[in-house]
Amino acid sequence: MRIYISADMEGVTGLVDADDVQPGGRDYERGRVMMTEDVNAAVRGALSAGATAVTVNDAHGPMRNLLPELLHPAARLVRGRPKAMGMLEGLDAGHDAALCVGYHSRAGALGVMSHSFMGHEIEDMWLDDRPVGEIGLAHATAAALGVPVVMLSGDDTACAETAAWDPAVTCVAVKRAAGRFAAELSPVAEARLAIETAVATTLTARRAATTEPAPEPAEPAAGHAPSTLTVRWQSASVAATLLGIPGVTSADDRTVRVSGPLPQLYRLFGVWTRVATALTNQAPYC
Repeated sequence: MRIYISADMEGVTGLVDADDVQPGGRDYERGRVMMTEDVNAAVRGALSAGATAVTVNDAHGPMRNLLPELLHPAARLVRGRPKAMGMLEGLDAGHDAALCVGYHSRAGALGVMSHSFMGHEIEDMWLDDRPVGEIGLAHATAAALGVPVVMLSGDDTACAETAAWDPAVTCVAVKRAAGRFAAELSPVAEARLAIETAVATTLTARRAATTEPAPEPAEPAAGHAPSTLTVRWQSASVAATLLGIPGVTSADDRTVRVSGPLPQLYRLFGVWTRVATALTNQAPYC
C-alpha cells in the first residue's frame, strides 16, 4: 500500500499566525518542528495500517519547511520549488490513498490563516461553478488521478469545508478557529494521537475493503472530462496578463477562467500563481 501525504502548514497543531508559518517569522522555526511532527503522526498511522511506502510532499510556501532530519525515516520527502504540480507534486495513480496534513479553509472563510494559494491576492475561486480553495482543488485533482483523499487535518473550519466537499473524508480538527489569527488549541499530544489514530483507522478500513471481491469493471472512460476553473484576482493587472496564455478567457476585469482536464488544469493554475507572484508583492496574510 503506497500512501501520499501533502503537507501544508496553516492547519498544523498549535499554529495560528503568520509569524508561525513564514520564513523569518519569530516562531517559524518552532512551526517547522510542529509541522514535521504532525506529518510524522500521519506517517506512523500509515505504517501501522500496513503502508509499504510513504511519499511526503512539502506543500507550504517555499516548500522547504519540513525538517528532513526530524522526519520519520520511512518517509521519502519531496522538497523545494518550483514544482510542476505544486502541492500535489509526486502524486500519481500508483498511490492507494492521499492524506492532507495541516490544510486550511479557502479565501473568505473565517478560519485560521484562511486563504486560497496566495494570501489575499486571490479573492475567490470556482471549480465548475462550485466555490473551491486548496482543499477542494487538491481533492478533485487527486480523484482525477484515481487517488482518493481519505484524511485531512486542520482547524474546524477546514474540516467543515472538507465535509461539504466530500463527507467520506476523515477529518481531524486540531484547533477551533476563534478568528483568522486566533484559535482554541487541542493539546499537542492529543492532536498528534488523533492524527495517527485517524490515519491508521481509515487506511485499515480501506485496506480491508479492497480484499472484498471486486465489482464488475465499468466501461473504460474516454479520458478525463474537462472542468472549468475560474479565479477572481485582487489585481486587474494579473487577470489581464493571464489572458496572454492560450485558452484563458475573461469573465470581467479581474476574473479569468480556463477549461481542461483536471490534472493538467491544476498544473496550469500553478503557472498562473507564478505569473501573479512576479506581478505583485503582497504579503501572504494581510
